[in-house]
Amino acid sequence: MKSKPIAALVLTLGLGVATAFADQMSKDAYKAEKERIKADYKMDSERCKGFSGNTKDICQAEAKGREKVALAELDARNKNTPKAHEDARIARAEAAYDINKEKCDDLAGNKKDTCLQEAKAARDKAKADAKADRQSANAQNKANEKITEARKDASETKREADYRVAIERCDSLAGERKDLCVKDAKARFGK
Repeated sequence: MKSKPIAALVLTLGLGVATAFADQMSKDAYKAEKERIKADYKMDSERCKGFSGNTKDICQAEAKGREKVALAELDARNKNTPKAHEDARIARAEAAYDINKEKCDDLAGNKKDTCLQEAKAARDKAKADAKADRQSANAQNKANEKITEARKDASETKREADYRVAIERCDSLAGERKDLCVKDAKARFGK
């Protein structure tokens, strides 16, 4: 199956779009980027008109795949959620599958069946990885929240323990020195 270079191109295009922008876009920038993607698709579709037969079908699948991936990556970048990034990865997997499926049409018999099964397997694996990564990201976010809370609790506990030690040291003093020591301890530990 000769789909690996095209599928790699689709995946690279998707990764390039995802990493090209780090911040959320304004509505105008989002709309402009979406229009640019659609214009690129129209140009790619026009280029495909020069071909015929399965070569034309492959070209159209590539053009549509680039558009779907670019739009999904745009949404992922704009929303910046694990689900949106999963959707973008699924769009890449589906685009690669559609391209590979068209390439399989050039084959016949068992070779075609094998080619189609390989394309489906690659798509299904990519989708499963995207889902697992989203679930992992969600779990990591929850774990990070728990870690942050645990560190905050530990910090408060340590500060309270240090305060009690400081107050205990003040107890060995008397009079004005004790009052100053207690006042200093309260100021240092926010009491």
